Amino acid sequence: MNKNDYRDMWVFIEHDGETIQPVSLELCCEIRKIADAAGEKLVAVVVGTLPESETEKLMETGVDVILRVSGTGYGYFNVDAYANLFTVLCRKYLPTAVFVGGTINGRDFAPRFACRLPTGCTSDATELVWDPKTTDIEFIEPAVGGKMMAVITVPVMRPQVGTIRPGTFKYVPTGKRPCSVIEETVDFPEAEIRTRVLDFKADDFDESLNIADADVIVCVGNAVKVDSLPKYRELAALLGGKLGCTRPVFDRGVLPFKLVIGQSGVVVKPKLYLSFGVSGAVNHVTGMQDSGCIVAVNKDPDAAIFKYCDYGIVGDMDEVCEQMLRHLRR
Repeated sequence: MNKNDYRDMWVFIEHDGETIQPVSLELCCEIRKIADAAGEKLVAVVVGTLPESETEKLMETGVDVILRVSGTGYGYFNVDAYANLFTVLCRKYLPTAVFVGGTINGRDFAPRFACRLPTGCTSDATELVWDPKTTDIEFIEPAVGGKMMAVITVPVMRPQVGTIRPGTFKYVPTGKRPCSVIEETVDFPEAEIRTRVLDFKADDFDESLNIADADVIVCVGNAVKVDSLPKYRELAALLGGKLGCTRPVFDRGVLPFKLVIGQSGVVVKPKLYLSFGVSGAVNHVTGMQDSGCIVAVNKDPDAAIFKYCDYGIVGDMDEVCEQMLRHLRR
């Protein structure tokens, strides 16, 4: 395989026919910078049609090409048709890299088409770096339970495929560029789709569990006591924010998974992040390190969380929370 035969970086644009998934736009903004560094084009792959307003939003991220696909088999998301589609497209156009949002759908089909090409697929990277010497992309992510940062590359095969978690990068539009549109038709026999949608019912939505866009987050670590949770909920409410937690709190069955912040949960970027009893493991820090202001409370003066905070308080988490509540109630 000659790596010089491969050009341009692709982003899969996941949408429901009306709205683009935010992670797809976040990826376009980040890959725009990498494509510029590599001297390659940014290609947005869109299956089906988008409203004009969403297409405009996509173009504001600075895409050079929109590869628009139509055909049979895409009436609803299914791994069979989408894995086949990207296998066909990658063999025809030979992209350098393909980036897919780490959604339920993205994580399902990305490794499958990567295996068919065959090439490597990296999951849940928290940082992307283009190496001008090797022309490889370095996928950086926590490993060994967050005790080290692994640098993963695909040095021989192309394209380099990776799934990136929602919220990892920021949506910062760079403005429109001259953009061409390529129309492709790739049919997939519907009889070969192994799944069927029999019924659909939307989940009952609990807004308190939607912490990704919260401006203020009060995060509790594994030291939290179940009977102390109401005070942390009250603190979050008084600050106009929401409650979050680390993975061990969920593992204990104390709080639901949607409130987990970190590599195995949600990536958040609040203006104010208050942590109570959080140790500061790397797999948690990667989910909140871009917060505007970080305040950490921990009774251990050597806790790793103090390396990442703007303000640190050494003390009992419950006592500090109660003092904050007394001041805020006034």
